[in-house]
Amino acid sequence: MAVPPDLVSYAAAAVPETVGFGSDLQSMMDAYRDFWTGFFRRPWQLREMNKLLHEMWQPLNESWGEMSRTLTTLTDGADLLLTSNVGFEVQAANVAEYQRIPLATLHWYPMRPNGQLAPFLPAPLARSAMATYDWLSRGGWARKVEAEQRRELGLPKAGGPWPQRVVDRDPLEIQAYDEVCFPGLADEWSTWRTQRPFVGALTLELDTDADDEVASWIGAGAPPIFFGFGSMPVESPSETLAMIASACARLGERALVCAGWDDFGSIDQYDHVKVVGVVNFAAIFPLCRAVVHHGGSGTTALGLRAGVPTLILSTDANQALWGSQIKRLKVGTGRRFSGADEETLVSDLRTILQPRYRTRVRELSTQMTKPAEGAALAATLVEDFARSKTVGAR
Repeated sequence: MAVPPDLVSYAAAAVPETVGFGSDLQSMMDAYRDFWTGFFRRPWQLREMNKLLHEMWQPLNESWGEMSRTLTTLTDGADLLLTSNVGFEVQAANVAEYQRIPLATLHWYPMRPNGQLAPFLPAPLARSAMATYDWLSRGGWARKVEAEQRRELGLPKAGGPWPQRVVDRDPLEIQAYDEVCFPGLADEWSTWRTQRPFVGALTLELDTDADDEVASWIGAGAPPIFFGFGSMPVESPSETLAMIASACARLGERALVCAGWDDFGSIDQYDHVKVVGVVNFAAIFPLCRAVVHHGGSGTTALGLRAGVPTLILSTDANQALWGSQIKRLKVGTGRRFSGADEETLVSDLRTILQPRYRTRVRELSTQMTKPAEGAALAATLVEDFARSKTVGAR
């Protein structure tokens, strides 16, 4: 397994033979947050948007060649290459082409053109918009770094959008989310049913040192509302914590805040708030009244599995799409994090704490794939796909 250097120790808990490649993930996150905040607030400021876009992709641009060489070395003699990062799909596809091995991809939302990802748009328009985005993705720095990669690998020049070229290789495209999260998608993709199987979110659900302490704190009072923003850095942790504390105080609720990569300062500021670094979401979410987070696919799935309502405060377009699905499924609501304040937080929490949301999400939770079953299915699919591909057929 190859992951960003700052995730090696985490990934090695599951796959001991893990190596780092590319730049640290955290080094890209501040620029990533700033770009999407500016995109939602001031999309007309093109010069500023281009500057932020450059800052966001520069670390990846600089490390692309090294990443390609690392993957080429790691896949020498491999039976299959599985890539789980949307941004690196084309890079992995080129290495798989060079090695003449099958390619498998892992998608945590419906990446290929479809009419269900954006329920606020007519299905034909949604499909066209996604196809147009795929076409646009062939331009800019992506085309340049990919062209250089293919030259270094001795591969012919590529033509057309890279997403379509990946699909043309007939990869196994594992959909790492539940079919129930996107009503109608399975029917729309019936032609690709075996190529795009749904396995549910793949989550490690590892125990942490804080789990027992957090469970004890929860058990000593009313079930709290969980707040966490994963690997997405919060612009002002202290102000965010103050907003959470004030909103929950007004509602008479307790708050459990998972700091993740953020520094929320002193943990003893508020009697009704507990701040913890990391915690096992799978163990803690069922003990909470509701969950508030950034809208990552894994965290979203864990909230749905736990049967608790969700408020998504998204920081990018992909997370906003999960927020739209949460609304569509009537198991919570969502808005942009940059547009949230104490008043909107109080209003949104009052909304999702209504009994009908709890009832609906509990019903939905029974239709979610169990973690062990999803992981076993994904492993079987990958193994069977590798066996089905002979060198002569590649």
